[in-house]
Amino acid sequence: MSGVVLYSVISLTVMGAAFGFGLALAARKFAVERDERVDRIEDMLPGANCGGCGYGGCIGFARALVEGKASPYDCSPGGVETANAIAELLGLEKIEKTPTVAMVACRGGNRVPIKMKYAGLRSCTALALLADNLHECSYGCIGLGTCVDVCPFDAIRLVDGVAVVDDDKCTGCGKCIDACPKGIISLVPKTKKVRIACSSHDKGKAVKAICDVGCIGCGVCAKNCPVNCIEMVDSLPIIDYEKCINCGICAAKCPTKSIVDRVVTRPKVFIDSQCTGCGECKKVCKFKAIEGEPGERHKVIRDRCIGCGLCLDVCPEKAISVAGALGHQPGK
Repeated sequence: MSGVVLYSVISLTVMGAAFGFGLALAARKFAVERDERVDRIEDMLPGANCGGCGYGGCIGFARALVEGKASPYDCSPGGVETANAIAELLGLEKIEKTPTVAMVACRGGNRVPIKMKYAGLRSCTALALLADNLHECSYGCIGLGTCVDVCPFDAIRLVDGVAVVDDDKCTGCGKCIDACPKGIISLVPKTKKVRIACSSHDKGKAVKAICDVGCIGCGVCAKNCPVNCIEMVDSLPIIDYEKCINCGICAAKCPTKSIVDRVVTRPKVFIDSQCTGCGECKKVCKFKAIEGEPGERHKVIRDRCIGCGLCLDVCPEKAISVAGALGHQPGK
């Protein structure tokens, strides 16, 4: 009996060894060789796994890059420097890509009267399935923080019932855009600091009745833009950022402050003794911030100057310089 058992054990052992050997051979034969560049690229990526590139995390993006299915510049969190390093590794042409940040086109929030009481799931998406908004403005930010929840970089917070983006933290991954049921978040060039902060397509009277910072569609911004980069579309201004020079005139002229100027330090101007009194600066100033008689040295009325810089460009004597600053407070 013991001989039979011993034979069975030996037989099973031999069969197991043969089976394992066969699996090893099969694994070697059918193994897919892993490109070492995938690991190197994954190490170069920020590791946020945000999905903004459109692939399943950084490893999925790395594979897509090696396979030629993606561009290194599709990774917003990595920035241009990382993208250029990956391009060099893959033998691709390096390009300059302007970093982008998310922008919430609304400043209403708690400024807008509440339309309904809601005690359900704290989710903008859930609320949007039941009604268009918590507030009287059907276009604005719902304010329940779905964009805050999905942001992998802690770059969005709620301030007075409306989402506010921190430009320093935002990487432009776009997850908040996909999460917003109102479609009021978009990506803008990080270097462009003048932004439309309203999404309402209602007429001016209807907007003024519920929101003191909403766009009334007056078109003053478009009329005063020195480079014609603003177009009124369906009662809202649209900025062409390829033309925008960040002068801030539109924001300063906007009667409801629905255009926000995010320039941290905006200079004032000063006219020195080289001024010949030609008056060119006076002609281009849209705020009547320069005074003086022809042939005499002109001077700047500092309380009116917004530091747009138009006068610097037209002064033939280069007698205008900048001094001082005008700041912007995020969330205000």
